[in-house]
Amino acid sequence: MSKHSAKTDRRSTKTVRRTAKKGAKNVRIAAKKASKSARHAVGKTTRPPAVVTALGGGAAKAAKIIRTPSPPMQPVAAHEIIPIRTHKYQVGETVFYTSPTFGRAAATGSYIVVKLLPSEGDDYQYRIKSSGEAFERVAKESQLDRA
Repeated sequence: MSKHSAKTDRRSTKTVRRTAKKGAKNVRIAAKKASKSARHAVGKTTRPPAVVTALGGGAAKAAKIIRTPSPPMQPVAAHEIIPIRTHKYQVGETVFYTSPTFGRAAATGSYIVVKLLPSEGDDYQYRIKSSGEAFERVAKESQLDRA
């Protein structure tokens, strides 16, 4: 026998083994599908199968469901009423603006509240305008006083 035919024989043996292995796998898959479809018969209402656990040495026993009472609940605390804070000044009101000491110095003086803005931290904000300026400023409530 030549080297070529010996190689071919080994390949064919390997191919035969591989085909047999795949065939066995397909048989296992088919058996698994069949058993699953048998468990879920069409048109019948059946109880679900019991949960089985393996306990030491391969002995199988049905698992027992243990029901325990729920943990005690903490009593619900009385809801505290949180006071809703509103803007101190209203639109159209005249206020005295004090510019901050840091940054760009602004003209301190009398301004009219043009718009109420949402709060930034603890302070509400306002859009204010002076009659001597062509633009509007944004000021915090802490920078304003009643005129």
